[in-house]
Amino acid sequence: MSESRDDTTPADTPVADLSYEQARDELVALVARIESGQVPLEEAMTLWERGEELAAHCQTKLDAAQETLDRSTQDGGPLGGTAPEDAGDD
Repeated sequence: MSESRDDTTPADTPVADLSYEQARDELVALVARIESGQVPLEEAMTLWERGEELAAHCQTKLDAAQETLDRSTQDGGPLGGTAPEDAGDD
């Protein structure tokens, strides 16, 4: 098993070390396991706690992205360049 693969993240990886996509994918998998009803209660509680951390991490990432977008629109232009009306004014 390779530790560098992005599509498989060990459950013991600290949540703060995960990208948004990794955290979201792990959260989806956790929800599916819990909803399957095949997980003992104690394990389900542990999974639930991990899921809460993952959800909070994802929300923090989304909030940061939204803040970046909001700042960009307040500055009057797109994220990485000139405003569209300035781009091809012939």
